[in-house]
Amino acid sequence: MAKNTYRPEQALNRELAAKVARLIGSEEKQATAIHRLTLHQRTAPTAACHVTYEPCVIVVPQGRKEVQLGADTLTYDSSRYLLTSIDMPAVTRVAEASEAEPCLAISLKIDIAIVREFLSREEFHRFEPPADSPALSTVSVTTGFLSAWCRMLDLLSTPGDIPFLSPLIEREIMYRILRGPEGARLRAIATLGDPSHRTAKAIAWIKGNYGKPLRVKELADVAGMAVTTLHHHFRALTAMSPLQYQKQIRLQAARARMLADDVDAATVAFEVGYESASQFNREYSRLFGQPPIRDVRKLRSPSVLRLESLVQPNQVPQ
Repeated sequence: MAKNTYRPEQALNRELAAKVARLIGSEEKQATAIHRLTLHQRTAPTAACHVTYEPCVIVVPQGRKEVQLGADTLTYDSSRYLLTSIDMPAVTRVAEASEAEPCLAISLKIDIAIVREFLSREEFHRFEPPADSPALSTVSVTTGFLSAWCRMLDLLSTPGDIPFLSPLIEREIMYRILRGPEGARLRAIATLGDPSHRTAKAIAWIKGNYGKPLRVKELADVAGMAVTTLHHHFRALTAMSPLQYQKQIRLQAARARMLADDVDAATVAFEVGYESASQFNREYSRLFGQPPIRDVRKLRSPSVLRLESLVQPNQVPQ
C-alpha cells in the first residue's frame, strides 16, 4: 500500500491561496500597500490576450495560467512561478479557474537595484546563463520561496510593519531567485557590459520610442553591438526580431488607446508610428484576429470575457 507523501510546498500553497482569497475578496485585481505587489483573481478561464509584462515575478498558488513565447507555451501554477527579466510582449491566458477554486496570483515587479545589490557582493555565487535562454521562464517553487511570500502577505494585516519588514522579505525573495541557475538570465541583464544587459538597453529603447522609425544599425549602436550580434541576442531573449518586437508594442499601444479614448483607427495608426493606415489595419488584424473597429467593439461588449491585462506599454501591466 502506497504511503501518502507529505509535500510542504502543497501546504504552503494552500496557505498562500487562502491569504490571497481573504485579501482580494470579490475583486479581480488589487493593488496593495506593499510597493509593486499586486493581487489577482479569475473565477473562469479567459481567452488568450496580448500583454506586455514588465520585469516581474508571478506566483500562482491556485489555478493555472499559460503564456506563449514564440512557438513555446509555458505553464505556471502552484508548482512553478513565472519570472520575466525584461519588458516582454506575450500572449497569455488563465487556463484553469472556477467559482469554487479561482485562479489566484500574486505579482511583484522586480527592482533591478536589489538585483545589483546582490551582484555587487563578492561572496554571491554566480551561474552563467544557459545559451539562448529566454528572458521569460518558469521556475520550480521551493518551501523557502513560498514561505517568504506567505510572510509578505501577512504584513498586509500589520501596515505599520510594512516599511520596515517588506524590503527585507523582498530581498529574501530575490535572493532565492538569484542564487540558482534559473536566475542567471536576470543576473546577466543586471550586469553592466554583459551582452544581455546591452540587449536589454536596446529593448528599453524600442519600448520608449516605439512610435519612431526603427533603424537596426542605430539600435545596435545603442546596445554597443554589431548588428548580427544584436539580432542573435535579441532573439534569444525575446523569441522575436527587433522589428517584430516593435510591431507588437505598437499594436498593443494602439489597441489600448482605442479602448480607453474612443479614437479612430486611422488616427491611432499614425500616433504609434505607422505611415499607412491600410498597413496598420492588416497587421492589427493579423495579430488580434480581426480589424480594429470590430475588435474594439467586441472587447467593449459586456458578454466578452475580460482581458487579463490590456495596457499601454508605458503603464504597469500584469
